[in-house]
Amino acid sequence: MPLNSPLAGVRVAVALSGGMDSAVAAALLREQGPGVVGLHLRLAAGGPSPEHLEALARGLGIPWLELDLREEFSRLVLAYFASEYSRGRTPNPCVRCNAAVKFGRLRHLLQEAGVPYLATGHYARLLPGPDGILDLRRGRDRTKDQSYFLQRLDRKLLPRIIFPLGEMTKAEVRRRYLELRLPLADNYRESQELCFIPEGSYQDFLLKLKGSLGEPGDLVDAQGRVLGRHRGLEYYTVGQRRGLGVPAGEPYYVVEIRPEANQVVLGYKNELFSAGLRATGVNWLIDPPAVELTARAVIRYRHPGVMARIFPENSGEVRVFFEMPQAAVAPGQAVAFYQEDRLLGGGWIEDRLS
Repeated sequence: MPLNSPLAGVRVAVALSGGMDSAVAAALLREQGPGVVGLHLRLAAGGPSPEHLEALARGLGIPWLELDLREEFSRLVLAYFASEYSRGRTPNPCVRCNAAVKFGRLRHLLQEAGVPYLATGHYARLLPGPDGILDLRRGRDRTKDQSYFLQRLDRKLLPRIIFPLGEMTKAEVRRRYLELRLPLADNYRESQELCFIPEGSYQDFLLKLKGSLGEPGDLVDAQGRVLGRHRGLEYYTVGQRRGLGVPAGEPYYVVEIRPEANQVVLGYKNELFSAGLRATGVNWLIDPPAVELTARAVIRYRHPGVMARIFPENSGEVRVFFEMPQAAVAPGQAVAFYQEDRLLGGGWIEDRLS
């Protein structure tokens, strides 16, 4: 994708989604000087219209380009999303997309075009650590903090990334947007769970993407006793309570999914809790530790975190033991490790430890 000509002389490319956050990020950078361009990534069907993006860029006083990354997004994110559900795992496409597409493929294209910096509207901060090397930290607005989704960034890229909203609250961003009198898209929504599924369920999306879903199978308890039938593994996630269709005096939850046997294991609430987890593919944003360390483990977005002992093992694998047992540790999800507001890194949950 030849970007050199339209990006000649550009210092900062801002990922321009069409919403408030990225627009305010672009405005803040534009106030610091020229050499700013907005880049809209077309990742899937839908999204803001070119007319809206044009009006937004005109209001910001910056040029803009649209990059068609639908093929890359489909290959790197959607295929992963579908594969994980078919394996009985709970994917995290936002963590995957940030690493593989936004700060992966896009950053590579910008590097080829000679653009030194990439900015986004994430609520996160980059601050020098005690050794002078940049640390990735939570955004000041803890209710909007998005550092969890950035856990798989390449540490070497941090000096080339800018998060203009890191010190701002959402209320401040909203107020700034209104002051700038920038347009809102006709179908604008403040946030949505998955950008590539604007409506309908993820099962409907998977059915359309794959053409079929998994076969029905047995709902069983931990001892293997059959309790009922499930509709297909894609309809269930660890921790799920609703839609199980198994009457009981005490509510059942999904405590495990066994793809090799095509079984969904149900149990009572106390069976949801785990003493720890095993994670693989760990990406460190600090010097990789060789010995045990203590940090707060966050096992899904919005999880408050729990203090834990983390034991590094071979090939990017760690074992994590919680200070207190945690519910619904879901294989496939991402776990992030923090000390105070400093993000140390994260990995993919493989198993829960009893």
